[in-house]
Amino acid sequence: MATGYSQKSDKDLVIACQKREPAAFEELVKRHQRTVYALLYQLAPDWTDTGDLAQEVFIRVWRNINNLRNPASFRSWLTQIVTNIFYDELRKRPRKLPTVSMDEGLDDEDGSDSTTRDIADSSALPDEKILNKEVSEVIRAAMMKLPEHFRTSIVLREVEGLSYEEIAVLTKTEMGTVKSRIARARLKLQEMLKPYLESSNSQAEVSG
Repeated sequence: MATGYSQKSDKDLVIACQKREPAAFEELVKRHQRTVYALLYQLAPDWTDTGDLAQEVFIRVWRNINNLRNPASFRSWLTQIVTNIFYDELRKRPRKLPTVSMDEGLDDEDGSDSTTRDIADSSALPDEKILNKEVSEVIRAAMMKLPEHFRTSIVLREVEGLSYEEIAVLTKTEMGTVKSRIARARLKLQEMLKPYLESSNSQAEVSG
């Protein structure tokens, strides 16, 4: 059953929530819950309990929505809450060794080297070029092999479209380190996917 709230913008819903109108909050949850689940899955594809984390996201939204001074920025604020909860949970979990080495090809993570700073911002991930389901699964598996902090940075950049400055603030990291992590993650993904992409191209040439 449609309500007046379903016709409102996110900004208007936030203002209504700040007046403690539960129906407005229900509409916000309905509108953004898939986004929250998708972002949590991208950040932590190997976690099985992201449903609990998603609930915690919206609990925190309701508790803190009066602190949102610019209602029009709700989406970026929501992303910040998701990222903070992800990091809170990550700190509670046992540390795992990186599945793949991220040390080759670039200099130190502090971003001091000009090679890191000069990497083009427009670099495309493989899934921007090949969108079929099979390749998406291969990319997802490759993402799972990245250390959490590298995966977080590249998800916030490539999936959420955040700027380097925004990612640095969200992750409490120097911007040079963010640039370095994203550059390394891109290169590592391309390296891991190269055999699959070459195999796919060979099969296409044969069938052609």
